[in-house]
Amino acid sequence: MTFVHILSIIIMDVRLTAFKRLLDIMDDLREKCPWDHKQTLESLRKLTIEETYELADAIVENDLEELKGEIGDIMLHMVFYSKIASEQGAFDITDALNAICDKLVHRHPHIYGDVKVANEEEVKANWEQLKLKEGKTSVLQGVPMSLPAMVKANRIQEKARGVGFDWDNKEQVWAKVEEELGELKDEVDTKASIDRIEDELGDVLFSVINYARFIDVDPEMALERTNRKFIKRFQFLENEVKKEGKELNNMTLTEMDAIWSEAKKSE
Repeated sequence: MTFVHILSIIIMDVRLTAFKRLLDIMDDLREKCPWDHKQTLESLRKLTIEETYELADAIVENDLEELKGEIGDIMLHMVFYSKIASEQGAFDITDALNAICDKLVHRHPHIYGDVKVANEEEVKANWEQLKLKEGKTSVLQGVPMSLPAMVKANRIQEKARGVGFDWDNKEQVWAKVEEELGELKDEVDTKASIDRIEDELGDVLFSVINYARFIDVDPEMALERTNRKFIKRFQFLENEVKKEGKELNNMTLTEMDAIWSEAKKSE
């Protein structure tokens, strides 16, 4: 047995030991802690969503130490759900892990079978076709309705592309963005109903998200970066105004814009 094989066994043993420790702690908490014993699938749902957003924050901030902790929190929740399900006689963590392993093997025939693929796009196309063969009636069926609208739009477009329903190039998509912007402006200029304006604004946003996909930019990440940039600059503005003994609501836009420019330079 080579050193590499021995090291691999040691690493595997450490991983299994850590996972078993989490399972044992979960058993203890469920039995002995009043709060943990009280939790249900429904009560954990909102907490899991919160933990997922905290995980996303750590990724945006590129805070790997924080990311490690958030991954642990998410893992705890997955173990917690499985524990509750096992108490109800539905499934346990072993069933959940085997289910995802079986799914991954089935949906990667280019790795575990004899299917040949040339690139990432063919992998995605095969994935969607396999899901339809599994009984799904639509390639969009797997997009959760409760996703934030921007994330949902991106996923819808990606899934449609998986079956060949997509533009050929980014120039076509940009032309669509410009077309939708023109239609929105027309509705606003003619004082159309708020419903029609809302429809056109939705089309603009959908087309911009589509363009972001074609230039390999995550629109959610891009908007979040802008949100954080705006917050940082606005707080700089607030602090500078406070130092001058003034109040924002008593300043002109020109005065505030001058400080805003300073905030941009400070970056």
